[in-house]
Amino acid sequence: MPDAGRPAAAPARTTTGTPAPPAPASVVVVGAGIAGARTVLELRAQGFAGRVTLLGAEGVAPYDRPPLSKHLLDRPAPAWLADELGADALAAADDVRLAYPATGLAVDDDGVRVATADGEVAADAVVVATGAAAVRPPAWGGALTLHTAADAERLRAALGLPHGLADGTAAPGTPAGRPRRLVVVGAGWIGAEVATVAAAAGVDVTVVEAREAPLMTALGAEVGALTAPWFDRAGVRLLTGVTVAAVDDDAVRLADGTALPADAVLAAVGARPATGWLAGALPLEPDGSVLVDERHTPVGGSWRVRVVGDVARRRSARHGWVPGGHWDAALRGPAVAVAGLLGHDAAESDLAPYVFSTQLGHELALYGLPGAGDDVVLRGDPAEDEGWTALWFAPGTGTLTAAFAVDRPRDVGGARRLFAAATLPRLDRARAADPAVPLPKALAG
Repeated sequence: MPDAGRPAAAPARTTTGTPAPPAPASVVVVGAGIAGARTVLELRAQGFAGRVTLLGAEGVAPYDRPPLSKHLLDRPAPAWLADELGADALAAADDVRLAYPATGLAVDDDGVRVATADGEVAADAVVVATGAAAVRPPAWGGALTLHTAADAERLRAALGLPHGLADGTAAPGTPAGRPRRLVVVGAGWIGAEVATVAAAAGVDVTVVEAREAPLMTALGAEVGALTAPWFDRAGVRLLTGVTVAAVDDDAVRLADGTALPADAVLAAVGARPATGWLAGALPLEPDGSVLVDERHTPVGGSWRVRVVGDVARRRSARHGWVPGGHWDAALRGPAVAVAGLLGHDAAESDLAPYVFSTQLGHELALYGLPGAGDDVVLRGDPAEDEGWTALWFAPGTGTLTAAFAVDRPRDVGGARRLFAAATLPRLDRARAADPAVPLPKALAG
């Protein structure tokens, strides 16, 4: 076991010259997903020799969430993070409690106390990494969600494909010869990924989207509409601009009175930070997130608290306020948070927002944050099969705010390089629109 005593260190100072807070001797990490697991590993990697407690809510070892939708049917077992990361956060912690959901937090001059149903855990500092919870409106009581490994198992069972090996027909309780019917409510990242794998397994899939185009929240209407034809080609029925009134045991009822028969319904309308347990302890935004600075300290809060992953809405000098929900941020953000907690300099403190997805026969990657009023420039022809990229520019300027690459891995690499600088890149729009010009070569002189 690591030494639980306080590591010896010279007094640190902040950039303003004032003494930095003392290094903690004990840290409790709340949340056993990728952000929590990475936090534990980063504490040890950055030399923390004090006591580390890891609290989880699901009662299982840390696992990776993206495969839950991307590999719903071909990888039914969880993708354990110990294998994915090549290191075991459970072994790196001193005290692991995987079925201890947090119910409250208290912070004072002496330390922090995390309340659970089984008692209180005290430490010098806390890292909040409790992730998010899927949204399911009250009137959709019959709908399933997909955010945990248990959710994935329930969805597989509802589709009659508990092991990902059946072809979708003649499932238990289904008339012989009729495929199972799945209605997915929401054409965002998760909804499209599940629709993809279910349709490929022979399930009859309908996707219902209240907005006018898929992926509108992330991409806006213009670019989101370019993904709509993919659904039909993948054998998925897409209904846009329609809302759900209720979910019954065997159907989805739309607001216009239409009933869509369903053997299973998936509510894929987003997720909210799992921060109800923080009420009264930290200031919460309307969506439940916590505003944090560049070192993941709550804005106006104590040095004893760091917030990472889906819970954090991070301040970025390059992108402004960056919402959670980015897997890459959950993977890499803990290194920044731990460096701040221990008084170290982070190797990279301003991570670019990044989302990746495999859906409907395409590989997608989004870097940056598109603005609602940004100008869109297409790089390549979406009607062709050779891939294309959408670029967002601040109105009337060459300032690139985001890039969305479809089947163009070179543009993914180029966008990663462009958004690694301290400020948003400025491009020559004409050169950036030419798919033969590498994105970094389109930088304005």
